[in-house]
Amino acid sequence: MGIFNSIFGKGGNESKTDFPWNELNSIEQLDTIAAQSSSETVAIFKHSTSCGISAMVKRSFENESNAESGVKLYYLDLLANRPISNAVAEKFMVVHQSPQLIVLKNGEVVAEASHGAINDVILEQFA
Repeated sequence: MGIFNSIFGKGGNESKTDFPWNELNSIEQLDTIAAQSSSETVAIFKHSTSCGISAMVKRSFENESNAESGVKLYYLDLLANRPISNAVAEKFMVVHQSPQLIVLKNGEVVAEASHGAINDVILEQFA
């Protein structure tokens, strides 16, 4: 179990306590996030807490991304909030993926990536 947990995590719920996640837990927040993206870049990280690959990508993102990038980071737990995930896909016209990173500026998607490609997104270039 030790090597399995070091690769996939213990249930996928771990996160760095100092990583500046803002929880996305209501559909109403989407309008706020879209408006907020007019004054600052916003990113939504969609994560399946039961998926080992999603946990690995999330952990890698937290370890490799600059928490001080100037991008406001929102975290969406897909299992607890599937209707919100569907609303994200509809509002921002992206195909649902898990894990997925969606970067917004001026209410528009300026970058979108899923799975391993998430770690190729350099947030600072959008700030």
